[in-house]
Amino acid sequence: MPAAICKRLKISPRDLVKYTVSRRGHDARNKAKITLVYSVDVNVKDEAKVLTRFRKDKNVQLTQDPRYHLVAKANGSGKAKRPVVIGAGPCGLFAGLILAQMGFRPIILDRGKLVRERTKDTWGLWRRGVLNPESNAQFGEGGAGTFSDGKLYSRIKDPANRDRKVLTEFVKAGAPAEILTEAHPHIGTFRLVKMVESMRKSIEELGGEYRFSTRVDDVDIVTDALGERRVRGVQLSNGEFLEADHIVLAIGHSARDTFAMLHAAGVYAEAKPFSMGVRIEHPQSWIDKSRFGVDAGNPILGAAEYHISHHCKNDRTVYSFCMCPGGTVVAATSEEGRVATNGMSQYSRNERNANSGLVVAIDPERDFPGDPLAGIALQRHWESLAFVAGGSNYKAPAQRLGDFLAGRASTAEGTVASSYKPGVHMTDLAECLPAFAVEAMREALPVFGRQIPGYDHPDVMMTGVETRTSSPVRFTRGNDLQSLNTAGLFPAGEGAGYAGGILSAAVDGIKIAEAVSLSICSEV
Repeated sequence: MPAAICKRLKISPRDLVKYTVSRRGHDARNKAKITLVYSVDVNVKDEAKVLTRFRKDKNVQLTQDPRYHLVAKANGSGKAKRPVVIGAGPCGLFAGLILAQMGFRPIILDRGKLVRERTKDTWGLWRRGVLNPESNAQFGEGGAGTFSDGKLYSRIKDPANRDRKVLTEFVKAGAPAEILTEAHPHIGTFRLVKMVESMRKSIEELGGEYRFSTRVDDVDIVTDALGERRVRGVQLSNGEFLEADHIVLAIGHSARDTFAMLHAAGVYAEAKPFSMGVRIEHPQSWIDKSRFGVDAGNPILGAAEYHISHHCKNDRTVYSFCMCPGGTVVAATSEEGRVATNGMSQYSRNERNANSGLVVAIDPERDFPGDPLAGIALQRHWESLAFVAGGSNYKAPAQRLGDFLAGRASTAEGTVASSYKPGVHMTDLAECLPAFAVEAMREALPVFGRQIPGYDHPDVMMTGVETRTSSPVRFTRGNDLQSLNTAGLFPAGEGAGYAGGILSAAVDGIKIAEAVSLSICSEV
């Protein structure tokens, strides 16, 4: 590495003071010659001279300060009520952490249980088909991201280094240090459990307070003489009323009853697009060979991923979603009598199959017009049909890809075995998907097969239904990040329609914590 740096910068070895790798990835567009790509922070003796030499080279630039800086600090007067964070997923976790680090002693509410108790309940559904509607893959400490691939990358580029703050705090909580340098970092479920516990301890040591198995059943909103609506507190499921002037709404994308409560309370909401489809499984070795060629299996490259998309003749777009290399397909419902699927991986990504959502874009104006909550009704409709198609016992309906293309029901699995827990019932997925989605996927699958050899193999397993890609509702907020029509209420994260994935939800939680802190400081 030092020799390569000196050659690239045209300096002698004695002019190189030190270096650190800031990002590592690979370019696999040419499978015959896969290239490792490194971004390196370098200290040299005559920095100005080197920068002048490369002033027209965008790949040699002055390194920016990567540190995150808190925007406010509690004054300790005790006049302001403690801010309340609803939800302990990635968004609520980081909103609570930043508020605690600034000295505001937040109260964090979650309808589910502590992460280890929640894990037992989630496995209860996966192993025994027993659902706890308040403690599952969606609800509880850590949020939906706990039972996922643990991806920690997004397209956001945050000038305030909030994304770097998220990764740094995760490493402090026990994540592997390489997430700070990998181009596509991930953690996996087992590590996330320990990290969430560690971060909870940090928040509590800073004066924050957690209350689990505590659902928010109502939000108290008052209207002043000028007609401005403002929050006054929340009514909890245990009968307690908790006063609060600043409430972070980090409820996640599956808190459908809470969505309805907020809508009934007059909080401004609007329908937003989401997607629907199935989980599709291939042997991971097929994906590795397709992406890496002769280098498939090289530990430096790890398990291969893919991202594909096709715009269909019926004006629908089919695309891969939340691809999980070397993982499993799992039950992700939070409501009785319904089936929803998701994908999960461990840090090792060494399970036999790769899985991904194969989903079709859903548009409010086209598919569920007229009501901000109509998308929820649409999700529930197809999840209920999937429950029946799977046998009404939380097994999922599944079909071999060849049968799906031919329009006939499957009666048995082929060479690609399903990884879904708690099991599948072979059937016809057209029974539990919109006709336009079936039509679009049937067109897209052969296209994807030409891009990734084996993708449309007849024995590939498809499991339904994937409906929880994102929230179908957005609780719109203004420039101050408060609800468009309710002061003191701060919609945040995936459930509010402002994030997609662990990292972006966590970054949004930091933004909201900053807005809450500035609001409190301006009022005290």
